[in-house]
Amino acid sequence: MSSAPTPFRDSPLPDGFGLVVGNCQAETMRILLHADDRPTVRVPPVHEMDAAGTERLHELLPRASFLVAQPVREDYHGLPLGTRQLAAALSRHARLVTFPVVRYTGLHPFQAALHVSGIDEVPPVVAYHDVRTLAAVAGLPVAPRLTRRAVEQVAADSLDELRRREQSIDVAASDLLQPTSGEVMRTVNHPGNAVWMPLAQRVLEALGDAGMPTDPGRPLLDAVRAPLEEWVVDAWGLPDEPRARWRADGVEIEPELVAAAHREWYLAHPAFVDAAVRRLRRTLGRWRL
Repeated sequence: MSSAPTPFRDSPLPDGFGLVVGNCQAETMRILLHADDRPTVRVPPVHEMDAAGTERLHELLPRASFLVAQPVREDYHGLPLGTRQLAAALSRHARLVTFPVVRYTGLHPFQAALHVSGIDEVPPVVAYHDVRTLAAVAGLPVAPRLTRRAVEQVAADSLDELRRREQSIDVAASDLLQPTSGEVMRTVNHPGNAVWMPLAQRVLEALGDAGMPTDPGRPLLDAVRAPLEEWVVDAWGLPDEPRARWRADGVEIEPELVAAAHREWYLAHPAFVDAAVRRLRRTLGRWRL
């Protein structure tokens, strides 16, 4: 069992500590990298960072032995949180390794996780969009399920995008996203342990660390699980039983309840619907009747 990480704002700091910066996936990577001989400092996800937190991060960077980062654009939310901006604050002895934001739709081809500029709210119940519900509100006729070929096409679209992003990243994840079971992805942006463990191993190798990832002894990113629909199980020949309900924080939720809450939210946010339909044009094309 490794020691607990040093909280972000606490001191003194452990010798040789590292930092992991990115979205909610970054904390999962930090958990796997943290060890007694490889201490880490817990950093909030970038979308939760304020000016004081950013200043604290820049205080830590020159003292860090490594930075593992997901790509973040320059001046994110008006703060110097861009990956290149963080890297510039490192000492010349520190190592930098980048890894991707992992999104894969192979097990949830009906699902999208997206934000629209100017709309900070997220839909109620679960913060994921079902393209079938969205399309219905937008007046677009779509199928209730996809053929096996269409499932493969939606999966390929997400892999193509991930591979494109990986061209400028140190460590790849796309080849780990084989739909061998429902445990590969909990939602479109929550990979399971079967992805995280080898991905963390690749990060360690890129850091020049001969150690192993720290097994957390529990499922990672497991607070929310999307339905695993029967036609998806059949398309990939998965060993899993289909799962009709959502699960959020241990509570089972009927998909009809989610759909009804989201329809109401979409009707109250027509600008989101218009923008989301444009963003999801390719995916919705796979679903059109």
